[in-house]
Amino acid sequence: MLNHGQILTTKEMQAAEQMLVDDGISIIELMDKAGTGAAEYIARSAPEYPTLIFCGPGNNGGDGYIIAQTLLEKGTEVAVAASGNPTTDAAKHAKSLWKGETLNLQDAKPMRQFVDCLFGTGLTRPITGDLLDHHQRLCNGAQRRVAVDLPSGAATDTGALLNPVCAYDLTIALGAFKPAHFLHPASALMGDVVGVDIGVSAVSQIRLLEKPSINPPAYSNHKYKRGLVAVIAGAMPGAAKLAALAAQRSGAGYVKIFAQTGFSPPNHSIVTEYHCDLEQLRKQLSDERIDIILIGPGLGRDEQASKILNIVLNSEKPLLLDADALIILEKNTAKRLKHHSHPVIITPHAGEFMAVSSATQGSKIDLTVQLAAKSGAIIVHKGPDSVIANPKGDVTLVPPSSSWLSTAGTGDVLAGIIAARFAGHKNPYLAANQGQWLHSRAGKLAAPAFSPEILIDHIPKALQECL
Repeated sequence: MLNHGQILTTKEMQAAEQMLVDDGISIIELMDKAGTGAAEYIARSAPEYPTLIFCGPGNNGGDGYIIAQTLLEKGTEVAVAASGNPTTDAAKHAKSLWKGETLNLQDAKPMRQFVDCLFGTGLTRPITGDLLDHHQRLCNGAQRRVAVDLPSGAATDTGALLNPVCAYDLTIALGAFKPAHFLHPASALMGDVVGVDIGVSAVSQIRLLEKPSINPPAYSNHKYKRGLVAVIAGAMPGAAKLAALAAQRSGAGYVKIFAQTGFSPPNHSIVTEYHCDLEQLRKQLSDERIDIILIGPGLGRDEQASKILNIVLNSEKPLLLDADALIILEKNTAKRLKHHSHPVIITPHAGEFMAVSSATQGSKIDLTVQLAAKSGAIIVHKGPDSVIANPKGDVTLVPPSSSWLSTAGTGDVLAGIIAARFAGHKNPYLAANQGQWLHSRAGKLAAPAFSPEILIDHIPKALQECL
């Protein structure tokens, strides 16, 4: 098994493999480890499936020949379809070990299981012409599909699709996970993602979100020690209520909602402070006991909302900005936040990210890192492939959670969770990671077609797993 926290780009993977070679391990030895490890996964998951392995000319194809021979020795009915002769020494050696049948593409017929070893890490151009046609024919004709390292046509560092790509049941990462394993649209086509360890050791700024270890409150703690989260209510009060409830269920010691007269609090234990004008709100937010101000959910986008946001931005408090707050700021976000004297976390979804970021070129990782650097904020770039980044360039990729999270209000819940985690320990990047994990886990624990309120009810269950 791989170190799940380690995600390497193409260059990082190449450098890591070169380090092994420099230490005296040959490419042939690495190929043998990768191929036999992948074959073990395939044999365990589908031992009786007749298997066609599609081998390319490079080292990914060499892995395929090793997989084929290993499966053959285990008694599996297996054949190889080759796009051409191997072009690397290691791949040539691997082919020399193969004792089974090798078919040219024109003669190859689909079999029950298809194993894609055409191209892996580092592909930069699309597969086209007859090669693509044969790949699609053999892949789509199978009942079960396995990609070795990456599906052929998936861009390693961006998750983009360079050509049409089949949907796979299993993807076996070799040596390390790559960004494409967790970035859309490629990641949506990979099925279960597992990994084979070949001894790679490398340091990367890109990590995979893992279950956090969260300390329970000390017995000597009081409500302010655990943190006070201030939530600003606006034109659509329901969103602020969801955020406040989520903060309360995520460990905050005290949650207050600041609202105009007439607002109805979600429960008796969430305190509401009312203001009749902006000056009163300014005074209320000067309370030194406030650990973080959450603004944006349901704020509105009119002139009054803009004035409220300005008061919050000038409050010299840690901030979490979401939803309407980001739409109001738009392209001024980085400029307004860069010199804020306290930590800032922003949680845009794809549309809000486009509104606040001026950068358009690069992967989702690149764009998120650029905004974090320009704004000085922690960015939680939400979506089915959420990316978290800090201004130093550290990145967390979020593995898939429940698709039922794609409903109105769950983003407000995430904002509340993150705010509560920050209020407890004052580390914004850690809070973003902890909050995202709790949100994802609560989504998995909740029944299908859940509401935001049901999601909130499952936060303590997710939190319990981290204690």
